[in-house]
Amino acid sequence: MEKRKQLIVLSAPSGAGKTTLARFLLSSFPDFKFSISATTRKPRENEVNGRDYFFLSTEEFKELISKNELVEYEQIFDNYYGTLKSQVEKSLRNGETIVFDIDVKGALSIKKLYPEESLLIFIAPPSVEVLKQRLIARGTESPEELEKRLKRIEMELSLKDKFDYVIVNDDLEKAKKELIEIVQKETMRL
Repeated sequence: MEKRKQLIVLSAPSGAGKTTLARFLLSSFPDFKFSISATTRKPRENEVNGRDYFFLSTEEFKELISKNELVEYEQIFDNYYGTLKSQVEKSLRNGETIVFDIDVKGALSIKKLYPEESLLIFIAPPSVEVLKQRLIARGTESPEELEKRLKRIEMELSLKDKFDYVIVNDDLEKAKKELIEIVQKETMRL
């Protein structure tokens, strides 16, 4: 009998809708917990330390790396992002289901460390062009940041076959329905 999946990892290129889908999943399953990543980037407007991210200095983050206290981490553009091992271990011990909204490489690191407990879901854009339009419309990145994100998309899309499921987010309601079906199937196993 396969184990019940406790680590639900959503990954996607920036702008594909993973954060929207992660929030939807959390609202659909109130007992699921959100995995709060650590980052060295500055908080955006309305972001709260300890709720959206653990905002750390670069020095603090590098100390966590040296002490092997991160499940996964990556330097994306000029900032570090990562998942605290202590948070994941505590949730697994408590039998909690955790939802991750992280980058593709981070997702694969989680799968490597927790192969039985993790469920990897890749949120794919309908096309790179649609993704580019979404990022421009979002208006949260400078032209330089936008260019860096667009260059990264190809690498991210090339890794989607390593995920357990791929959901193409061309229709948000359809993507939500597909996500719920996958999660129910995988988390209800005992």
